[in-house]
Amino acid sequence: MIQVNMHEAKSRLSELADKVLNGEEVVIAKAGKPVCDLVPHKSRRKKRTLGGFEGKIVMAEDFDDTPNEIIDSFYGKVDE
Repeated sequence: MIQVNMHEAKSRLSELADKVLNGEEVVIAKAGKPVCDLVPHKSRRKKRTLGGFEGKIVMAEDFDDTPNEIIDSFYGKVDE
């Protein structure tokens, strides 16, 4: 791990970027206290398309029918 102060990081940015790209950890500090990490850029994921599982997933007919005893348990009601 390499720790450099802000001023030094400004003047050595290109060199530090190369180190990061080669797998080294670089921490940028201010007055000797770590402030941030210099990390390689991650490209954004491609946009997800909705759908694609039509006809592959089946819900039971009674999926939305929740028994009253379960609903009551969410509200702290207990059968006596």
